[in-house]
Amino acid sequence: MRSMRRAVLLAILASVVLVLALLHSWPTRAYTTVDAWQRPGQMLERHLEERLPEPDPRLGSIPFHVRDNVASLLARNGCMCEGEAGGVNLPFAQLLFPRVSAHPLHTAFEAPELEEMKRRRAKEYESFQRRSQTAADVVLIAEANNPLQYPTQGVEVRPMKTILIPGLALQILPRDHYSINITATLGTLNVAADVDGVKVGGGGEMHMSLRSSVLQNLNRQLQFVTYTNTQFHPSTADTVHLETEGHQAVFSIRIRHGVTPRLYNTGSQGADYNVSALVTIATKTFLRYDKLRDLIDSVRRYYPTITIVIADDSENPRTVSGPYIEHYIMPFGKGWFAGRNLAVSQVTTKYLLWVDDDFIFTANTKLEKLVDVLERTTLDLVGGAVREATGYTSTYRQTISIEAGGEDGDCLHMRRGYHHVIEGFPNCVVTDGVINFFLARTQKVQQVGFDPRLARVAHLEFFIDGLGSLHVGSCDDVIVSHATKIKLPWVGRSESDKTYARFRYPAASSDAAHTKNGLLFFKNRFQCLTHN
Repeated sequence: MRSMRRAVLLAILASVVLVLALLHSWPTRAYTTVDAWQRPGQMLERHLEERLPEPDPRLGSIPFHVRDNVASLLARNGCMCEGEAGGVNLPFAQLLFPRVSAHPLHTAFEAPELEEMKRRRAKEYESFQRRSQTAADVVLIAEANNPLQYPTQGVEVRPMKTILIPGLALQILPRDHYSINITATLGTLNVAADVDGVKVGGGGEMHMSLRSSVLQNLNRQLQFVTYTNTQFHPSTADTVHLETEGHQAVFSIRIRHGVTPRLYNTGSQGADYNVSALVTIATKTFLRYDKLRDLIDSVRRYYPTITIVIADDSENPRTVSGPYIEHYIMPFGKGWFAGRNLAVSQVTTKYLLWVDDDFIFTANTKLEKLVDVLERTTLDLVGGAVREATGYTSTYRQTISIEAGGEDGDCLHMRRGYHHVIEGFPNCVVTDGVINFFLARTQKVQQVGFDPRLARVAHLEFFIDGLGSLHVGSCDDVIVSHATKIKLPWVGRSESDKTYARFRYPAASSDAAHTKNGLLFFKNRFQCLTHN
């Protein structure tokens, strides 16, 4: 009787802990549903942007009242890297009651080396800014009651080519004489046709003037103004100045090559997707040939003709062969991200599916669902879910944000969760980082790449490098199983298992951890990382 009471009390206590954990991890904000479907683009709203005027000294004495709830949302020139203090020091406390922790990244370097690393990082960052910023990044503000009409954005020209400048006009009260001056810096101006009653000066030069006594004629002439790029650069912008009597305006013409398409011939598509023509499975293996074979066998059960690309950096590689299998051997211990690069580089299909070598396909691993999401939305990458041997299913959704800092670098913040539900796909959400089971557009993954210096412990670093260029989603209704990691006590570990564990699970104080923090500090210019 006493033992039964003890069992009941333990069951009640476990239930209370589980309920508290669920309440703590339950989303605290209402998620919205957004439209991420691929549709024809809507007409862009016209923005009146012009040169930034000098501050008006007459406005300085007018008092104002700050709205804290709005002002607090504005970006600051500095970021805070602070974790949450306190908490319960119990087993699994971080899993049940996750707290935000903060990790200063400069500790990856010793004191004598740190200042030199900061200097070199600052120099590289300055060079990066010069390469990445153009005149198109300058904020242009339109002054009120400006009679000049001009394009504010969207005007592009191919390097060394010519275009008509759209939208130029003068809207002004009647007068005896009208004139406009136009000045460019990386090209020349001209007119494609002459209009009676308009005098054009400086045609074919960087500065051109137009004069007329009839406003309608002048505006007609402005419709034929051309711009020719004369200084070659594959991607930059020219700042064009527009001036009339007492009024000025500035706008940008973007100079760049058109994006060269990379199209994939997947054959005719009927009602169902031909997954074998659309998708290549890519994986990286290291010593675990038994698990790799289980993965291949499970894939073949559901997708017998899909191509599987394997990158292998085992010390004594074994032959892995069969129909639709490509096995690539790497130097021993070359590493996790290096293997990812190799496998991804050999993919020729529109999409690639990344899986770990100890995953197992089941009836719930419906790749057609993931293909459908990418085919019908603007997402670049969509993750699925992984079911552990214990029955727990994880999607590992992470939001990633960067808070601008000062000279010490920016702050990287990662949190569990997602941004929005995707309209039309109730099981899918928009997020920034997903689990190690995802389908992605091959070209986008190749553009971001995997840093080969991250040898054994890495994953979210890929999504950090892709932040801003990867549109990421996650669906919880496409599930792959994870081979059990439970070892029976009477079954000894093989030498292969011991070698794998030594490489795969290095100590927190090892070179692998320092390498990761060092890359975040220098390559990505972060001063710290916070996450829960």
